[in-house]
Amino acid sequence: MIPQRSKQPLPAALTLLLLLLAVTLHPSLTNDVPTTTSPPPPPSPPGKPQRGDYNVTNNGTACLMASMGLQLNITYMSLTQGKAVQEIINLQPNLTKHSGSCEADSATLKLTEDNTNLTFIFSLNSTSNKYRLSGLELSAKSSDMAQPLSVSNTSLDYLQGTVGFSYMCRDEQSLKVGQNFSLSTFQLQVQPFNVTGNQFGAAEECALDEDNMLIPIIVGAALAGLVLVVLLAYLIGRKRSHAGYQTI
Repeated sequence: MIPQRSKQPLPAALTLLLLLLAVTLHPSLTNDVPTTTSPPPPPSPPGKPQRGDYNVTNNGTACLMASMGLQLNITYMSLTQGKAVQEIINLQPNLTKHSGSCEADSATLKLTEDNTNLTFIFSLNSTSNKYRLSGLELSAKSSDMAQPLSVSNTSLDYLQGTVGFSYMCRDEQSLKVGQNFSLSTFQLQVQPFNVTGNQFGAAEECALDEDNMLIPIIVGAALAGLVLVVLLAYLIGRKRSHAGYQTI
């Protein structure tokens, strides 16, 4: 009877070599799981913009005065996301340059910050002695825009005021310009015509401010009426109680 050889274990180096070869020939044996990257969260909207002073002068004298905080709400095609995205941008007064012109029946104010240009166009109706913001133009570009953004609307009817007076709106006011652009103003006061002494004329307040003023007036009147009703009820009750006593 021939004795059988006992099986000898493979050397450790050979075992490792065979394992590496198996992994190389069969990539499916690996446990690597493809990773997916989630898109970055959208940026949080900025707070209220700072108020800036933008005056246009003619021969050293102000012919258009504007003081306001401005917030741009734009929509554009994003290169990185491959879709239309909405972005809210605050104009920063310390980084914004301004220029403009004043004519007899029109006035313009142009604001420029980096690659963003915003132009206000005011028109004067000499018959009614009223002015209004009749046009807004915006051009903007950034590295993420598929193409530069350009919006123009010259048939607007905002910020109406009387010549010699300024127009004021403390509350936030949204001005719709086009499908992909609207402008929000904060703490606005503007006077595009008949500026005297480099100062704003008496202010004509917007409907939003007037509504805000009416609320405390109505509440105060209601409280005064309630106090009057209680006082009358007290006096009537007291008079009846005295009438109930009879002299002996």
